[in-house]
Amino acid sequence: MRGRNTAAEVVAATALPLLWSNLLLPRLRLGMRGRTAATAAFATAYGLAFRARPHWHSPRGLRTGLLAAATITAGYAAALACPPLRTRLAEFAARPAEVTPTEWVTLHIPLGTVYSEELIFRATLDPLLARTTGRYANVLAPLAFGVWHITPARTAGDNPTLAVATTTLGGTILSHLRRTTDSTTAPALLHLALNAGGVLTPRLARALTTRRRLARNP
Repeated sequence: MRGRNTAAEVVAATALPLLWSNLLLPRLRLGMRGRTAATAAFATAYGLAFRARPHWHSPRGLRTGLLAAATITAGYAAALACPPLRTRLAEFAARPAEVTPTEWVTLHIPLGTVYSEELIFRATLDPLLARTTGRYANVLAPLAFGVWHITPARTAGDNPTLAVATTTLGGTILSHLRRTTDSTTAPALLHLALNAGGVLTPRLARALTTRRRLARNP
């Protein structure tokens, strides 16, 4: 009986986030603010239901996360310093957005993306799968994170297969950080730096490209 209960818990814990992201949330037809609030509420309830272990206040998690975030930020800065990459990045700034970059970076990424996804996947699903499936969790948890992104990728006009592949790879890195620090803080800070930089860097690239063009042609 205990084995059946454990199996049912694993199935439910794995399936619920995927149903939420790919089926239930899209059917609500919410705007970006509504999606952020709804997903944060879902993540909080999910974490409580399945006994999340985020360990947010871990000093080791904080140190590792800050180092990882600094590495990502340095990578974005290097891309801005390279003219061909800067020109390529500037093209992404033209993609339409429902909210201002400031609101996106200060509210929707920290709450709707980083808090929600890290609480669901790294703080809750990762340790649950590790306890019940052993080393298979190293594959299953990142894969679930990748599948979470199917409908969001389609909605954004991106290739769903590519989105699943890249986010599964990203999930593997984020899960590794959680395991090595026993804290969700480290992957959360990396996640925040990556996504916030993904919003801000193209806009900075466009501004720099425009400024240089105007300087050459006053």
